[in-house]
Amino acid sequence: MSQKIRKIAFRIAKWGAALAALGVLALAVAVFIAYQSLPSYEQLRTRTDLGQTIRVRADDDSILVSMGPSFGRWLDYEQIPEVMRTSMVAVEDRRFRSHPGVDPIGIARGMWISLKAGDGLGGARGVSTITQQVARNIFLTPDRNMIRKAREGVIALALEQKFSKDQILELYLNRVYFGGGAYGIDAASNTFFGHPATEMTLGEATIIAGLVKAPSNYSPTADPEAARGRAGVVLDSMVRYGFLSAQEAAMVDPAEIVIQKPTGGNAARYFVDWALPQLDTLIRETSEAIDVYTTLDPDMQQWASDAINAHAPGGAQGALVAIDRDGAVRALVGGKDYVESIYNRATVAKRQPGSSFKLFVYLTALEQGLRPDDMVMDEQVTIDGWTPRNSNRTFLGPVTLREAFARSINTVSAQIGQNMGFGTIASMANRFGISDQIDTYPSMVLGTSEVRLLDMTRAYAAVSRGGVSVPPYAITKVVTAEGRLLYSHEPAPPRVLVAPWVASDMTDLLQTGVMSGTGRAANIGRPTAGKTGTTQSNRDGWFIGFSSGLTTGVWMGNDDNSPVRGLQGGTAPARAFRDFMSKAVANRPVESFDIGSELPDWQLEPDDEAWMNGDPMLDPYGNPIEGDPLDPLAPLPDGATPPVDDEWLDGVLRRDQPRGDPLQRPSQPRRDPLEPAPAPQPQPQPRPRDNPDMVRVEPLAPPPSVPADQPQPRR
Repeated sequence: MSQKIRKIAFRIAKWGAALAALGVLALAVAVFIAYQSLPSYEQLRTRTDLGQTIRVRADDDSILVSMGPSFGRWLDYEQIPEVMRTSMVAVEDRRFRSHPGVDPIGIARGMWISLKAGDGLGGARGVSTITQQVARNIFLTPDRNMIRKAREGVIALALEQKFSKDQILELYLNRVYFGGGAYGIDAASNTFFGHPATEMTLGEATIIAGLVKAPSNYSPTADPEAARGRAGVVLDSMVRYGFLSAQEAAMVDPAEIVIQKPTGGNAARYFVDWALPQLDTLIRETSEAIDVYTTLDPDMQQWASDAINAHAPGGAQGALVAIDRDGAVRALVGGKDYVESIYNRATVAKRQPGSSFKLFVYLTALEQGLRPDDMVMDEQVTIDGWTPRNSNRTFLGPVTLREAFARSINTVSAQIGQNMGFGTIASMANRFGISDQIDTYPSMVLGTSEVRLLDMTRAYAAVSRGGVSVPPYAITKVVTAEGRLLYSHEPAPPRVLVAPWVASDMTDLLQTGVMSGTGRAANIGRPTAGKTGTTQSNRDGWFIGFSSGLTTGVWMGNDDNSPVRGLQGGTAPARAFRDFMSKAVANRPVESFDIGSELPDWQLEPDDEAWMNGDPMLDPYGNPIEGDPLDPLAPLPDGATPPVDDEWLDGVLRRDQPRGDPLQRPSQPRRDPLEPAPAPQPQPQPRPRDNPDMVRVEPLAPPPSVPADQPQPRR
């Protein structure tokens, strides 16, 4: 039996040796072929096709940003500071001088660690020597698979046969990517420290050496603390593997390394950061140099940035989005200063919208049959233990729906939610492009669910367009450097969200908010519609509105969601809107709104968004109103602009023209608007049955109960 086992073992060993010999022979042939195909060292030195160049252009063809590889001066091996050479070897490949291009010890160690962690043999794929990185960066793609890894090893072995260790390290340090568009240590040193690599200190060398592993995560300009922390890891490696003494390492304090702030940052970078990722869905991946033409208007962008910086309170942040009638984004500001903070508050940040969310509450009411002139009751109401309160702590009794909207009366919004269904309102918000989840507890009608400024602005733009969706877009076309068209924008098919008469009545309410409600500071002297929003403890201030086909949304607040003293939607955000829009639409024709109802006689709103915290009430042009704001006979302060008179309103609202019934409003049975419809009668359907484009809102399940201590945000 033992003899039989010995024969089997002998055969296995014989065939194993034969297969191993064949494997070695095949590897030798592969390395020889790769060796023969390698370019000369001089050719590798002059090669610059290691990245794609992208030029992003505004709508006037001017270049907003040019992105692509930046190559510094080529440094010969002797010119590269020794601290740079040793720090890179210590952290990336400490056995660089002893292995043949592939590190068997490193591979075995990686496999062992992976096996202990239960990850199989895949850990070996994460082990790359400096020579392998040169092979991958110059000759291969970054795909992660075993075939690419095998080719990488073959090329690395060939490189070691053709070039010396010093040449390989020289090639590596002059061509590896360090982030920020910088290829090579000279470009990196100039980018991050403002001087050539030949002047590099030990501390600076450790920061650059630490970037190779993850240039984005450890970028000195984006996250200086992460870069300094990584430099400490490099110093420890240099000491551990004998490249540096402990005394020398102790003399370096990463916290004292001076990192140069990037120059040339501007507000347009927020727009570029939002637009460029869209290329992944618009064109196939290409390494060609391309020009990306966008919708951004440079003048509007500058005016938007100026408006935010001029009006955002103190240390608070601000954001602005302007969308044209076809969805083209003309301006996008994600913060006060891109250099200081790349966080995009226009497209990424989610904040409570306050009363600006009431757009969806009243759209639901109008779609279900209410009219701007319908009478509703402002009275105390309790819903599942929640009792909303009005900011003025009073109840007005019977008011029109229009007055309730302009005064932003919370009790009326709560009653609409109770009778129409909180889920129905959430569905309306989703219908208009609010992509985030909307909670359906009762206080949601006051804007307690977090949303994005871009989404809210898109929703208001759809109302401006008559109830038709307005998907925002940034890229108009993409062209190669040779002029080959890769992409051209085509308008999205129109999608009707609500009936035209619903959008018309909503515009009526929104115009009231600017003419005589909380948004008076946003009046730009031509027909303007919009709504303010202020959240609890003045944490967020919003104003979103439209005029002459341009819709603009403004948000202000602190990134940490802390209160901002005196911040209200009707103050700083409305003024920023006014400053921006007065310039942005100056050369556009004045467009009257096609609305079906007149404004009420009352003109002022005693509301906390207009005059809480000691802020003065404003007339339609933003002038402070002294004395009793509700007294029409009160004298105007010296130099103040007189209130808008009836003659001007007649011209703007076309009240002096015969109305007819241009919107063909479907007839509705008259009833108490906020009285629940008696069962089992169905809810009124605002859509004419012969209109297949209209959206029907189906009744939803009753909303869940809410605790009595539920937060009650102020508008």
